[in-house]
Amino acid sequence: MSPEAAIATIVNVGYRSTNYWVISEGRSRLLVDLGWPGTIGVMTSGLQRMGVPIAELRYGLATHYHIDHAGAAEDLKRLGVPLLVLESQVDAMPLMARHTKPQDRYTAITSDGNVVIRFVDSRATLAAIGIAGEVVPTPGHSDDSVSLVLDEGAAFTGDLTPLALAEPANADALADSWQRLRDRGVRTIYPGHGAPRPLMAR
Repeated sequence: MSPEAAIATIVNVGYRSTNYWVISEGRSRLLVDLGWPGTIGVMTSGLQRMGVPIAELRYGLATHYHIDHAGAAEDLKRLGVPLLVLESQVDAMPLMARHTKPQDRYTAITSDGNVVIRFVDSRATLAAIGIAGEVVPTPGHSDDSVSLVLDEGAAFTGDLTPLALAEPANADALADSWQRLRDRGVRTIYPGHGAPRPLMAR
């Protein structure tokens, strides 16, 4: 990060033990992870409480398509928040409906209002809304898992499993994903659950 680069403002509007991070550069904001099904009122109340106008959310980005991280995605789109979808996530989106019940009040995600991009185009997409960083693939917890990496050294990792907790079947994928973050100079992890923590060098 250059000495002149702006530091993004980061606030947590999470609930039900899941973090939903808002990254702001002035009035240009990105929401990382998108709420539980049937809880759009809780999400909008949290945004209001933290002083984040929903009209200033330029995109919503899910780190992966599980119900606690993307359950309110379509409801947010109906409030005017476009969904930023990475190429590896498209096939995972419709599978989420299999893990919901009628009482969850889940709104199925449609293709309308989705901005599907390649990983190589993520930096330019973010730069267009004033955020310096990129989205990188970080499979391991799920095949569609991605992380938002800011140039200032922060990464928003969703449920990327710590290597110490890795199962043999996904240990190699997780090791590669964590190394990908280290290679990009990440120093602080903002996870989907729990408090931010430093990313230790290996």
